[in-house]
Amino acid sequence: MKARWHWLLVPPVVLSVGLLAASQFVFLRGSFFRDLRLGRFGTEPTLYNYLLVFTDSFYLDSLWLTIRLSAIVVVLTLLCGYPAAYVIARLRSRWAMLLLAMIVVTSFVTIVIKVLGLVILFSSGGMLNRFFLGLGLLDRPFTILGNLTGVTIGLMHFTLGFAVLLLYGVIQTIPRSLEEAAQIHGASRWRVFWRVIIPLSLPGVIVSALIIFNLSMGAFTSAALIGAGKIYTLPVLIQHTVILQTKYAMGATLSAVLLMTTLLINLLSLMIVARLPAARRLTA
Repeated sequence: MKARWHWLLVPPVVLSVGLLAASQFVFLRGSFFRDLRLGRFGTEPTLYNYLLVFTDSFYLDSLWLTIRLSAIVVVLTLLCGYPAAYVIARLRSRWAMLLLAMIVVTSFVTIVIKVLGLVILFSSGGMLNRFFLGLGLLDRPFTILGNLTGVTIGLMHFTLGFAVLLLYGVIQTIPRSLEEAAQIHGASRWRVFWRVIIPLSLPGVIVSALIIFNLSMGAFTSAALIGAGKIYTLPVLIQHTVILQTKYAMGATLSAVLLMTTLLINLLSLMIVARLPAARRLTA
């Protein structure tokens, strides 16, 4: 008799989906009632909160900032993570497993500690500022607190380990023999990388980009601590609205807008990629 082990997945899946659906239902339901402050909701269903979000430039600017910042983080993280993942995947020594283990270990470090480490490293008396000032490259210390550059660095520090691990697994599936065959036929290392490795790893790169984007869209700690109350991404604005202003209905509306925006961007991205000729050739 064949054992049906897949039935063991049913309880955790039901529990996970149930908790997710229940929490999201609370937010979605609360967003359709007027906010009476102090955590109280109105009694009549209304679209007032959504109309306010999509007509107020403050909320729209926060939403656009979150999308733009997440897109920048995706590009920079892939530019930094892809070469690192490729080098680790193609190493033939023990250094490959050691480097991969170091990345895994750093991924276990809580984001709060990572952010505080960045703050110390980039402080006015930190190592980097003293190094650049000693070389004469800077006239005065620079800071990452309270600006978009700092928040971008913080988000990259948060997502880079995940990106390298994801891309490493993708590149490992590409046989080395394909690179060797291309080189035997006269292709340069750069041409092999551009015409063989990147096209074959494109589906994994797209998935990694969407995961990085989703993580950045919902990231709160980096934007809150490094932003120092000056960079109002949507997660920071949600926390400010719920905790400081006790406007639960508006916080629920902003959460729903963030969720729906992220889902919409993911769906549109997959639809656009599926229509590309290169994507159709890779999936054929």
